[in-house]
Amino acid sequence: MSDVAKNYAKAYNRTVGFGDRPALILVDFAHAYYDPECPLYGGEGCATALQAALTLRRAAKDAGIPVILTTVTYQLGGLDGGRFFEKAAPLEAFLPGRKTAEFAEGLVPEDDELVIAKQYPSAFFGTSLASTLTAMGCDSVLLTGLTTSGCVRASCVDAMSHGFRTTVVREACGDRHPDPHEANLFDMNAKYADVVSLDETLDWLTRKAA
Repeated sequence: MSDVAKNYAKAYNRTVGFGDRPALILVDFAHAYYDPECPLYGGEGCATALQAALTLRRAAKDAGIPVILTTVTYQLGGLDGGRFFEKAAPLEAFLPGRKTAEFAEGLVPEDDELVIAKQYPSAFFGTSLASTLTAMGCDSVLLTGLTTSGCVRASCVDAMSHGFRTTVVREACGDRHPDPHEANLFDMNAKYADVVSLDETLDWLTRKAA
């Protein structure tokens, strides 16, 4: 083990575990990440993340855990997108009427699921998510979504900052390239959340449903 690895192992070695009253959050599973013609296309990493998230969604419902989906939406011209829309040209995929702004195939919000519309990376910034989770009595979140290095990471930091015990489900997060995906999972696990496997999360949900 290198000196750097030893330092990380010594400095960042805590786990906080799952909370008692979690919510499952599916961040930005939009068609944009599955359309090869779109600049946001995420390839296999995003495809496998969606399948894992859908599996978690079924398990969460069986366990009576609330499910929350986020969607990115802008007014015409990106009027409400601020500096984020100004900087990131591919966000035009989320303008009104674009097919790429719709939920990914296979992910249709159900009547008992909350949909949070956002304009910035974090699911918490400028939205009612934190107050809604508090009103629901949730003390923790299970995070999934796209992309790991972008909106998932931003949502992770804000979830922790709002006082929610945060679990990031590794296989249910996706990115365009494995390097930023792995680097951000590493960093989130070190400082902000527990990064756990899909199998471990499913086992925990199964026990909770029993």
